Amino acid sequence: MKRICFLVDSIFTFGGVQRVTAVIAKELSRSYNVTIVTMDDPSEMNLQMYDLATVNLSFRFFKWPFYKGYKALLCKSYSALYRKVLPKTDFTSHLYGYSSFTADKRKALIDELNSGHYDVIIGVHAPLAARLATIKHHLGNAKTIGWVHNSFEALFSKQSTYIGEELKHHYFYQFKRLDRVVVLCNFDANRYRNYDKNINPCVIYNPLTLSPGALSKGTSKKFLAVGRFSHLHKGFDILINAFSIFAKNDKEWTLDIVGEGPEEAMFRELISKYSLENRITIHPFTSDIQSHYSEAQIYVLSSRWEGFGLVLVEAMAHGLPVVSSDLPTSHEIMGDFGMYFKNGDAEALAMKLHEATTIDWKEKSEKAIEISRCFDVENITAQWVSIIES
Repeated sequence: MKRICFLVDSIFTFGGVQRVTAVIAKELSRSYNVTIVTMDDPSEMNLQMYDLATVNLSFRFFKWPFYKGYKALLCKSYSALYRKVLPKTDFTSHLYGYSSFTADKRKALIDELNSGHYDVIIGVHAPLAARLATIKHHLGNAKTIGWVHNSFEALFSKQSTYIGEELKHHYFYQFKRLDRVVVLCNFDANRYRNYDKNINPCVIYNPLTLSPGALSKGTSKKFLAVGRFSHLHKGFDILINAFSIFAKNDKEWTLDIVGEGPEEAMFRELISKYSLENRITIHPFTSDIQSHYSEAQIYVLSSRWEGFGLVLVEAMAHGLPVVSSDLPTSHEIMGDFGMYFKNGDAEALAMKLHEATTIDWKEKSEKAIEISRCFDVENITAQWVSIIES
């Protein structure tokens, strides 16, 4: 039986990436010996999260060694030089890989991964995929796969809060060293290919990761949005501004936002600014997110970017029509079904919120359920098996 390893920053916290990783790992564990190597603290282990106790998975907890002194100074100096001054070539990127991933850290991760004698190692998220590439030649015959969850734009644009344009060449240099790179949509795959013809990513959509609750009845007059409050990623500031415009001419509909993160205080201030405390409610993350979908009438995705947009599939599985920013991934998932507005435009979103209150809800709901079935976990897992066995 092949041994599969998922290398992750975290598995025992709430988040879309964690949930998708858990679902795929659980499905693969039916045919493979699967281990998740996580940087969570062992005290955070919670097998009830994502139903991790229901299958035979192994977990290992890994910590980066701490380094300081002259080594840290040298590494930081070269890293700064690479980012700001040096030409972006394969050679300078190779050196940057070592300056940003020092010998003691490399050795610790190599020892951890080799101790598992894995046949396939999957680095989840771009930074861990790049680090996996840096040590690939020390991992024997293990197949290395990078699973990139953020969109190309989110990772490599000038405005990126994740990686940024100055490190784009470095990441492409590292990705080329992996056996496979998995991205979440065809639009991003084409952007990778256009930037470097030597990279040919495999596209695997994320599956529906939860068992849907009761279908929405479409009578609650509630908008719903779900996501983490960080990096202005989910555009909840845009959504609150748009709802304030919408609410000037509507006195019935409300908005539920489910999420947590460092931007929560800012969102609460916006809600207070518009005196919408009785119309907009922020709820914490919950293991019963299905209840929020079941009680809503319209789902709203106001994200500035998305690697995939798993919440769209979850919402549609509960029969919810969707208003979405006009992201390529949203179009790829929903086609003409979605009600789209110009990304970042609160006025345009307010108009779409109004439009959503006038639709033939039953017809839209039936179409939503039909689309969601395309993301069945068994079909997606089969695609993972295909690249593991290839």
